[in-house]
Amino acid sequence: MNFPENLKYTKDHEWIRIDGADAYVGITDFAQSELGDIVFVEIATIGQEFEHGGLFGTIEAVKTVSELFLPVAGKVLEVNPKLEANPELVNTDPYGDGWMIKMSVKDMAEADALLSAEDYKKEIGH
Repeated sequence: MNFPENLKYTKDHEWIRIDGADAYVGITDFAQSELGDIVFVEIATIGQEFEHGGLFGTIEAVKTVSELFLPVAGKVLEVNPKLEANPELVNTDPYGDGWMIKMSVKDMAEADALLSAEDYKKEIGH
C-alpha cells in the first residue's frame, strides 16, 4: 500500500497535496482498497466554500456509497474532469490521475495539523 510522504492525511481517509495557495484532494490508497471498485464520483460543489470537515461530495463503489470531507477549510475550485468517464482512476491511481478536487485553502495552518504519512499508517494499523 502506498503512503506518499509529501501528502497530509485525515482520519476520514482523504489526502491533501498543497500546491502554492491551492491544494488537491482525493481519497487514500487504503480507502479505495476498502471501498472496492469505484463506479461513480459525485461532486457538485464547485464554487462553494466549506469549513474543515465539510461534505463536498460522495463516492460510489459497487457495494457502498461514502461521503467525501474537506481536510481543511476552503473553496472548491475544480473537479477532476477525468473522473466522470473514468471513476476507476480512483482505484488505479488515487494519488495521481484519481484526484477529486482542486481547492483554495483558507488557512494553511490547518494543513499542518493533519496526519503525516507515518501517523496515517499508525491510524489504520499499517
